[in-house]
Amino acid sequence: MNALTILTSTPLPAIIDAAGERARVRFREFFTAQIRNPNTRRAYAKVAAEFAAWCELRGLRSIVQVQPLHVAAYIEFLGKRNAAPTVKQRLAAIRHLFDWLVVGEIVPLNPAASVRGPRHVVKTGKTAVLAPDEARHLLDSIDESEPIGLRDRALIGLMAYSFARVGAATAMKVEDVFVEKRRLWVRLHEKGGKEHEMPCHHTLEACLHAYIDGCGLASDPKGPLLRTISRKTKQLSRTPLPQASAYLMIERRAAAAGIMTRIGNHSFRATGITAYLKNGGTLEQAAAMANHASTRTTQLYDRRQEEFTLDEVERIQI
Repeated sequence: MNALTILTSTPLPAIIDAAGERARVRFREFFTAQIRNPNTRRAYAKVAAEFAAWCELRGLRSIVQVQPLHVAAYIEFLGKRNAAPTVKQRLAAIRHLFDWLVVGEIVPLNPAASVRGPRHVVKTGKTAVLAPDEARHLLDSIDESEPIGLRDRALIGLMAYSFARVGAATAMKVEDVFVEKRRLWVRLHEKGGKEHEMPCHHTLEACLHAYIDGCGLASDPKGPLLRTISRKTKQLSRTPLPQASAYLMIERRAAAAGIMTRIGNHSFRATGITAYLKNGGTLEQAAAMANHASTRTTQLYDRRQEEFTLDEVERIQI
């Protein structure tokens, strides 16, 4: 059952239900009509449910009774249990929800608008990054004699060489790998319904050709590119590969390759961007290739300075 079905079929929080039919409709519309991304919808629904439960435990009977003091107290409560980025994300979700309720004339003012979140300054991302030789070793360690190996190499190659988010990669169809100007290209379906096209690095081109040709996917252009494996036949199914399964695959492949760094889906995006910049690429081009709206976001993936730091640490002679 998807998040949209759950939202339209499960009971509403008591403080929403008590505010009347218009509030109930408006609340459901926020998740069904206003938010289109299923991951965002799921995350916001969880935040709304937890905030509503917190309010109910403190004696609030209706959403219209929520004041800035209540939101501020909730943020203080979260700050004792969660990291600053998590608290800021939850505050943003609460603000967004109340903005929607204000426009719908359910509440007169947004009680979260004046509440400040915790201070959090980020200069470098926390995503684990592999050295280029580690990433190469990981790819080379995967057995290509079976469909699962061909698929896993194709997915890791996509994320490393095209800077693809795992969600964009798993959303691809077979027809999103195409030839143009005598080169293989990929079409990535990014956040907000944006399409982003990239020419393939020669290594990625080889991985994709081996996967598509070796698994006979060319005859199913409308089908998902990355698919689950049938346990009985060990062949590809027609079910798209979930992001959670991709994460488990990466953990398994990294362990088999003897890589100790705790990596995840996003690690290959950061690894690819860092390798590109290290070899003379520009930040502006990296941002365009990664489909970032701002180079400030791309800078979070630039981990070149970490190598300098390690070199300097080795100067400590005791």
